[in-house]
Amino acid sequence: MAEFILKINGAPRTVNVAQDPEQGGVGGDTLGLTGTKYGCGISLCGACTVHLDGVPIRSCQTKIADATAGSITTIEGLSGNRAHPIQKAWVAEDVPQCGYCQSGMIMSAAALLAKNPKPEDKDIDTALGGHICRCGTYQRIRQAIHRAARSGTRPGTTPPGGTQNDRNDR
Repeated sequence: MAEFILKINGAPRTVNVAQDPEQGGVGGDTLGLTGTKYGCGISLCGACTVHLDGVPIRSCQTKIADATAGSITTIEGLSGNRAHPIQKAWVAEDVPQCGYCQSGMIMSAAALLAKNPKPEDKDIDTALGGHICRCGTYQRIRQAIHRAARSGTRPGTTPPGGTQNDRNDR
């Protein structure tokens, strides 16, 4: 058993893992959070996407040792009350069906909008190209991203030491 301290959603958390820290696995099971889903385990589906220092990564393949120096944001850390513009747009466009891929898609969409507040379809397709939605809601996903972009609020990733809510309250 190895013990690591990870900064998750703005707070330090002690994580005990039975695996080799050089293997992948900074996922929902390791973090104890239910929003981050384990999908394929080989970085192909995108369901496990979280942010590491604001950059979307596949948590299933991220080495725990590599994550200790950064700040991890999960879907729970994006906004504690689902007030992030992309979350609001997701609901307004009725995106989810089964919902399994949604947290990973939302995390990649939030990172896209933080970097590019007015994405075109090709930008969205590129940012979400590595995600698989079994239900095929890709058109609604694209519409939700455009809706969030039109909201006029520049959605960002979690700032150091706080949640997205904290950022909006400043």
